[in-house]
Amino acid sequence: MTILGIETSCDETSAAVLADGVVKSNIISSQLVHAKYGGVVPELASRAHLRLIIQIVDEALTKAEVKKENLDGIAATQGPGLVGALLVGLSFGKAMSFALQIPFVGVNHMEGHLYSNFLENDPSYPFLSLIVSGGHTMIVHVEEPLKHRLLGQTRDDAAGEAFDKVAKMLGLGYPGGAIIDELAAEGNSRAISFPRSFLEGGTYDFSFSGIKTSVLYYLRNNGMLDAEMKNPSIEKDHLKDICASFQAAVVDVLVSKTMAAAVEYKVKNISLAGGVSANSLLRTRMKEEAEKRHLKLLYPRIEYCMDNGAMIAYAGWMRLQHGLTSTLEIPAVANLELV
Repeated sequence: MTILGIETSCDETSAAVLADGVVKSNIISSQLVHAKYGGVVPELASRAHLRLIIQIVDEALTKAEVKKENLDGIAATQGPGLVGALLVGLSFGKAMSFALQIPFVGVNHMEGHLYSNFLENDPSYPFLSLIVSGGHTMIVHVEEPLKHRLLGQTRDDAAGEAFDKVAKMLGLGYPGGAIIDELAAEGNSRAISFPRSFLEGGTYDFSFSGIKTSVLYYLRNNGMLDAEMKNPSIEKDHLKDICASFQAAVVDVLVSKTMAAAVEYKVKNISLAGGVSANSLLRTRMKEEAEKRHLKLLYPRIEYCMDNGAMIAYAGWMRLQHGLTSTLEIPAVANLELV
């Protein structure tokens, strides 16, 4: 079964071709236009997808050496994401499936991340997955293929969103996760005691708005921002310490909640997924804590951590194997929930 996967939920235009679950091509075009605005501008993202979608799909098919007439199905992201961006890929996928008279599958973007580890690994069921990205942070218990339960998610800012907002405060640009990770590697993670939000009642939900605010207050109280709370002036070594201390606080919460859930649900496999799963400290800490508990930790290569068509194609392939298809009337859903 040969599947084309299309992903346009945010600021990456991506298409991939999979043959029986094996990646034959995975083309990703990241939009650089948003950097000067410090975040993704929805209208600009939608226009960029419109310009790129035909080119990216053609490139994916060419690299895979597959003609569109030989496709057995098409999968495209239905949500969650920016609705205008979603509509580009979803509409293109539906139109192409109609023209070729082949099955179409609308895929939940988070389900794509959830099964991204299967592109190169083979987690045994049941397993626990920590999905961390710019818009979402959640812990999911996966009982068997396509049967999973959301244990907890962010109540406000996602981990990746906190990284981007703190990076903007520090004058580091957008996206901020990789820059903070790089600077933190040379800093002292114990230099500043930023709060860890664990919430009451032992819940597996997350909250990262507090640490974002704590960093802002730290900069303000130490005279590192101007009167308008902008234009940071921070000595280089101190900047590294701030990045290291902030990153450590976020990672502490992610790791501790994931491990607690792994113990409670008695799983032997844990997976990381989403853009923030590329963070070096998160990978190191998760590996250390997993080894202490004799758990197997899996995470995708960097290419599959970011938004990509391969994960959408894989999730679509799984659904088609189970006889699940979508009608061409399904809408783009900005806040689509993982069920």
